[in-house]
Amino acid sequence: MFDIRKIQEDVIYKAVKAESDEETARKVVYGGQQTKAENNPEWVKAAMHRLENSFDSGTVKQIRRNCQCGYGMEEKLALVKELKAEASNIEEFAASGKARAAGLFCRDGELFLQFGFCPCPMLAEVERLETDTWCQCTTGYSKVLFETAFSCRADVELLKSIKMGDDVCLMKITLHNPVWR
Repeated sequence: MFDIRKIQEDVIYKAVKAESDEETARKVVYGGQQTKAENNPEWVKAAMHRLENSFDSGTVKQIRRNCQCGYGMEEKLALVKELKAEASNIEEFAASGKARAAGLFCRDGELFLQFGFCPCPMLAEVERLETDTWCQCTTGYSKVLFETAFSCRADVELLKSIKMGDDVCLMKITLHNPVWR
């Protein structure tokens, strides 16, 4: 069975350990002397609080970007490659009905990805987050997706998050020397 909590625990543990050590990874993911098990919403908030208290903000962001689970990646990669094959620039890439349906759009020559819902299965039961730390994994996911599809470096910036109280999730995607054909 697909256990998104276990997947997230594992990827966060590995990402934290890569930046520090096993003890810190264990503390961030599993907490200290807990007396009761945390449900998913409690765990998300508590783990991110522990992460934020263990590292500076830049390191926190990098750790979370390295935590993308790859959920549905093959399907999304196939779509992005299909859209890319039909385009010769960023404006054409984002102009089709399929691109718009997927949340892609171009404004002033810049590419954006927008969702009218939170796409993260771990946040399904989370009403609201206090910080955007958890949401940084989606920037890592999108970075991998667009770098793979366009064979170039990509920067992804989270601009809005539904779980932070915004009306949409919105990311700006900057492709550096994308390969179009």
